Amino acid sequence: MPLNIPNTLTWARIALIPIFVGVFYLPDTMLAPAMKNLIATAIFIAAAVTDWFDGYLARSLGQTSAFGAFLDPVADKLMVAAALILLVQLARVDAIIAVVIIGREITISALREWMARVGRAASVAVATVGKLKTTAQMIAIPMLLYYDRILFVDVKLIGNILIYAATVLTLWSMIYYLRRALPQLADADAKH
Repeated sequence: MPLNIPNTLTWARIALIPIFVGVFYLPDTMLAPAMKNLIATAIFIAAAVTDWFDGYLARSLGQTSAFGAFLDPVADKLMVAAALILLVQLARVDAIIAVVIIGREITISALREWMARVGRAASVAVATVGKLKTTAQMIAIPMLLYYDRILFVDVKLIGNILIYAATVLTLWSMIYYLRRALPQLADADAKH
């Protein structure tokens, strides 16, 4: 496991998860609910920024590695799953949305791993629909974590619209990737 700047940033994102979750377990007398929301939002945004930054650094410094390519999406999925579970607990997101998004991440990760093993990883490379899903999700989650107005902007309403859009895009992208992999799945099934 090469310890370089990009991998260190990825490990830092993973280390932020218990702090991110723990903020909501502090007593209200210690930290007001609005401050919990603000701190959790700031942590989530910091994790999202370091996600972009570690990828940029890995490419620009020539510090890409197989381990980094594995760990980076794991860190992303752990942070998103933690955020969605918190949002369900806080009654800001329906459980079905969390199940759909987390379930899709597990399914597509397993599919990508399997496709890589059979030499067909390019068939399930990230597509535009996947990027749209990620964008909607990564904007919605901090809005739902913050859950308060910013001047005249109803952050809660926009966050809810975006999380539903992300859910639709999640299902669409899962169907897209499964359809791309279907010939290889059928071929593997026919051989056994």
